[in-house]
Amino acid sequence: MSTSALHSHFGFAGRKVRRMGYGAMQLAGPHVFGPPKDRAACISVLREAIAAGVDHIDTSDFYGPHVTNQIIHEALYPYPDNLTLVTKIGARRNDKGDWLAAQSPQELRGAVEDNLRHLGLTALDVVNLRIFGHGLTQDSIGHLVEVTAQLQQEGLIRHIGLSNVTAEQVREAQAIADIVCVQNQYNLVHREDDGLIDELAAQGIAYVPFFPLGGFTPIQSTALSDIAARLDAQPMQVALAWLLHRSPNILLIPGTSSVAHLRENLKAGQLQLTPDTLAELNAIGDKATAG
Repeated sequence: MSTSALHSHFGFAGRKVRRMGYGAMQLAGPHVFGPPKDRAACISVLREAIAAGVDHIDTSDFYGPHVTNQIIHEALYPYPDNLTLVTKIGARRNDKGDWLAAQSPQELRGAVEDNLRHLGLTALDVVNLRIFGHGLTQDSIGHLVEVTAQLQQEGLIRHIGLSNVTAEQVREAQAIADIVCVQNQYNLVHREDDGLIDELAAQGIAYVPFFPLGGFTPIQSTALSDIAARLDAQPMQVALAWLLHRSPNILLIPGTSSVAHLRENLKAGQLQLTPDTLAELNAIGDKATAG
């Protein structure tokens, strides 16, 4: 790449955003439940992210619940004109912190209204319809997309995205509404979405991976760490840089509640990977896929 990935952009939700964003999940307490240990530090992280050029933030009112959106509002409201806030609906938390499905028409509408209220907005930039479950399901999602599209028609949502979905479900949703992004698990060793990423790239649709280091075996982690040490970088930075090199439609949302860690993550956008290094990294994923 001729310029650093942090300063490269992608057309998303009707505007150009930098490909390195910020994920707000870690602003909540342990297990994404309850308040953080240091609320002031969380506010500092958000303000530092904006100062560093981050222009899209991923959040949800079921983080906490309510906690991350309330902190975002406290830290950043009134929001910068160029900031895109992406939230998600489809789940809820009970008083024990369990993750539960919340996908009835009433629950989806209530989730949108909660996000609006806690973020202090009259319309949400992007809402990801999260299909609930720890793994992908093959079930039809058309009825859920129709509810979300109705909320869009009412002006409560500007753009619709999907999360935790299959390629077939994406195509089903696209027959009902325009989809601006897909948020799924994908990283160097979990590459089941390779075909979907390329399909979305051809359509100019953003793909947002989560768990950039999720599911690595000790052997794979060691291989990544060895490459990172040679580059004088952290393994997470290399994993994020690989994702940026993977496809131009990939947007990243690494999260942290530490300013120092935030700065480390953002440096991944400036990390150049040579063809030889990319080949080494790809080999780690190729072995995982073959296995």
